[in-house]
Amino acid sequence: MFNLKVVTSLCCAFFSALTLAVNPVPGERQQQPLLLKNATVHSVSSPPRQQDVLLVAGKIAAIGNNLTLPEGTEQLDLSGKHLYPGLIALINQLGLIEVEAVRATRDDREISSTNPDLKVEVAFNADSVVIPTIRSNGFSHSLIYPDGAMLTGRSALMHLDGWNWQDATVRSGVGLHVNWPNMAIRSGWWVRDSEEKQREQQQKQLTELKQLFEQGHRYYLAEQAGLNRGKDARWHAMQDFYAGKLPLFVHADDPRQIRQAMLLAEQYQSRLVIVGGRDSWRLAPELAAAKVDVVYTAPYGLPTRADEAYDQAFQAPAMLRAAGVRVALSLDGFWDTRNLVFAAGHVTRYGLSSTDALRSLTLDAAAIAGVDDQLGSIEVGKSASLVVSDGDIFDYLGHKVEHMWIDGRKVDLDNRHKQLHRRYEQRYLQQ
Repeated sequence: MFNLKVVTSLCCAFFSALTLAVNPVPGERQQQPLLLKNATVHSVSSPPRQQDVLLVAGKIAAIGNNLTLPEGTEQLDLSGKHLYPGLIALINQLGLIEVEAVRATRDDREISSTNPDLKVEVAFNADSVVIPTIRSNGFSHSLIYPDGAMLTGRSALMHLDGWNWQDATVRSGVGLHVNWPNMAIRSGWWVRDSEEKQREQQQKQLTELKQLFEQGHRYYLAEQAGLNRGKDARWHAMQDFYAGKLPLFVHADDPRQIRQAMLLAEQYQSRLVIVGGRDSWRLAPELAAAKVDVVYTAPYGLPTRADEAYDQAFQAPAMLRAAGVRVALSLDGFWDTRNLVFAAGHVTRYGLSSTDALRSLTLDAAAIAGVDDQLGSIEVGKSASLVVSDGDIFDYLGHKVEHMWIDGRKVDLDNRHKQLHRRYEQRYLQQ
């Protein structure tokens, strides 16, 4: 039996500790031009080289050497430093979960299975103490999604230095998310259902999912013909999907799931993004031919089969890229996202080039989110969302993020971890 007083005291202490954390104030809008001098510029769209980058009114105004500067331009010497586009973390629940074990701090899912009308951005907590810790590793943007049973809702791209969800939203309705029914048959003494019953349950779930899409399509056709007398918010939210404007993000790992998702996307002429994709390397040529993107979430994964090599999960991004599949890397969750930059560095030791690893967190990630005209590379006219590292941003030892700008606004890189470090450092200084 739990002692209620003890539990209550622990909860109060926990939430009191949370209130001690103070997030940095979001940056002010850029007031005057800023020249970033002498940095090694990793533009993504061209090879790294030492250049100057001019930021004006939140945009990249010029790149090169001996640039003509507007009057009143501030200058920041970044000699020996590395300048990157702000990194983009796709597929996570940052700002939706504060403490995983405390239900009251979670707003990441709905209990029903049919929520295509759910807009995840309205649940985004811009004051989350987790966000600054992610930002400190170079991430300026995050694609958040709602979890759930089947049709889970629509994802949104957020920048990570906002006052509230309205301020932080970069693009709403990035994709319609679907958790594809499991196709694997479990075995073992702990499995209660027989193989036949498992297959029956799988077929039931698959049929239900297809029926949901058919219902939505009938509603869409009736809406186009002006025959709908009322409005069903669920199917109305899928209008853009059937019109080919809203990509389908299917969370699937097994080849059977992926093939079924490809058939559904083909049926409705939708752009398909596979999320998870643990076994996507097995279908790499098919995915490339169908122009299916993959957000790969297992860069640290262990073998899933007895006959797989120990490093199969590590090699998968390189295998997909070699086949011509556009790949973004992700660590699904919220806390884990801070280690995503190191996961990208990890897979470069297993076949993926450093250039492609950088693309997977910048330009390719931006393209999958539909914002590659604004973000993902250092090019004139794009958002001045940039990050400076003292060394290679993918290297555990060289990585040290020193500066960040989002839309030209200087971001304070302090966070709860650094605050605690400074606090307890005083204990040893006072001894």
